[in-house]
Amino acid sequence: MSDDTPVKRFADVTRRKRVALTRERIEIEALALIDADGIDAFSTRKLGARLGCEAMSIYHHFPSKAHILDALVDRALGGMPIPDKSLTPAQRLREFAQSWRAFSLKHPRFHVWLSVYQWNSLTGTRYMNEMLDCFYDAGLSPEMAAYGFRVLGYYVQGVTIDESIGYAMGPSSLNPVPPDVLARDFPRVAQSQLRFTPEHFDRMFEIGFGALLRELGLE
Repeated sequence: MSDDTPVKRFADVTRRKRVALTRERIEIEALALIDADGIDAFSTRKLGARLGCEAMSIYHHFPSKAHILDALVDRALGGMPIPDKSLTPAQRLREFAQSWRAFSLKHPRFHVWLSVYQWNSLTGTRYMNEMLDCFYDAGLSPEMAAYGFRVLGYYVQGVTIDESIGYAMGPSSLNPVPPDVLARDFPRVAQSQLRFTPEHFDRMFEIGFGALLRELGLE
């Protein structure tokens, strides 16, 4: 009696679909896992459990966890929009910065790690070159272009980390100053804290970013 029944054929197809892996699927699930648990908790064992496979199956596509993280960096940088060259250098830099802000809010845990990762892959180098073009196109010298890239990097990285997982979500004193005492004895602090909320982030960002662009002679 043949065991080639419809039920068995369906089970075989289902099994093949379940264990089939692609690099893209692994990357997508790896990023989702990091978003959920953080970079320090990321492992191929946990990723395999999420994918419904053994960790060894992942190694057919990526030799190690480091290779997966490399791929995620390239995926992130390669997916960042490149501003149109018809825009002014200052406009292009604003678009670069805003894309970083959007990415940090979507993937806060991976973004922190990405911020200190060296962009020395081919994808990262191309992305960096696009940003440096903005400074050169504005007529800055090689020295000032390098300084501008770093200074704006300091600012944007600080802003994005603060907005996504920063001060408001950080650890707090066990004995914070009560609101009524704050209002009475430290009114300037109390007034400032009213503006340390997301609805003010865009304006604060523009004040700082605009000041840096003007200092560099880009506006």
